[in-house]
Amino acid sequence: MLIGLAALPLLSGCGQLRGHQGFIYDQALASQILPGVDNRQSVERTLGRPTFTGQFADNEWYYFARDTRQLAFANPRPTAQQVMRVRFDTAGNVEAVDYTGLEQVASINPEGKKTPTLGRDRTFFQDLFGNIGAVGAPGAGGGGPPQ
Repeated sequence: MLIGLAALPLLSGCGQLRGHQGFIYDQALASQILPGVDNRQSVERTLGRPTFTGQFADNEWYYFARDTRQLAFANPRPTAQQVMRVRFDTAGNVEAVDYTGLEQVASINPEGKKTPTLGRDRTFFQDLFGNIGAVGAPGAGGGGPPQ
């Protein structure tokens, strides 16, 4: 029993940490946003400012929420995600409301310590000495009169 009490502080650091990022998603408020009824001002009064807006135009607002779980020093893993996209027409009225979830999260596992690319697989010395003696190499000068 004494060993168990001594190990208790060590094991307390191994618990799972839960985190939340972004918008606090409320289904009741989100369902009140209707196309053709609401506009920018009513959406902002109901949901607040968006998490971010469209990259190329201001006619899309995104409300983003993600819940994560993390064990000790491991990277956090997403457990739930809600993304609500509100699209506006040119007059500022809601045109459409779309929802996506955790199915949009991409899991990318790098291979080794470098990204595989298409092209030649050159060694360090080929990169270092590869252009010695190359005729017409960029930056080597043409040898002729300037044009």
